[in-house]
Amino acid sequence: MVVLSKIYTRTGDAGETALGNGARVAKHALRVQAYGTVDETNATLGLARLHATDELDAALARISNDLFDLGADLCLPDMHEDGAREWTPLRMIAPQVARLEAEIDAMNARLEPLRSFILPGGTPLAAHLHLCRTVCRRAERLVVELATVEAINPEAVRYLNRLSDWFFVAGRIANEDGARDVLWVPGLTRPAAPGTT
Repeated sequence: MVVLSKIYTRTGDAGETALGNGARVAKHALRVQAYGTVDETNATLGLARLHATDELDAALARISNDLFDLGADLCLPDMHEDGAREWTPLRMIAPQVARLEAEIDAMNARLEPLRSFILPGGTPLAAHLHLCRTVCRRAERLVVELATVEAINPEAVRYLNRLSDWFFVAGRIANEDGARDVLWVPGLTRPAAPGTT
């Protein structure tokens, strides 16, 4: 059980923080940036939930909890030592990814196929879900970069990859099943070339 009786500790005043295994690292370390951006994704999700109701809100609540699981996974390095620990680390697992895929498929079945890229916007919920999507993509890029130098749970990367797709499709659902999607019109604001109409 987590007990937070004192919020500030002064232990980070020199620019370092503790990982899940107690190791001290710089606050700008790639691992810290990765799980920090997962936390940022969760914060943007919290804003989206202000506009969500019913099934979509319930799904976002599940994802918010998953993102804490993901942060716990990423803040604990040394994947190869998991079997030697006295306690079982919390790691992302394939069923969490599979759940996202099933939800994407169910939402997508309600939508007409896209014939254009879409712009962020439409309803407030859709706009917030697009923000979630882009922050999630940044988190994914950082975790993928981290995986080039340290061992990472591959399910963590898969989860973030599916989650950004989930946010995209959910944004279309939030836009009245795509009816309020804002379509990209290539070159819409470009001035006409001289001599053309």
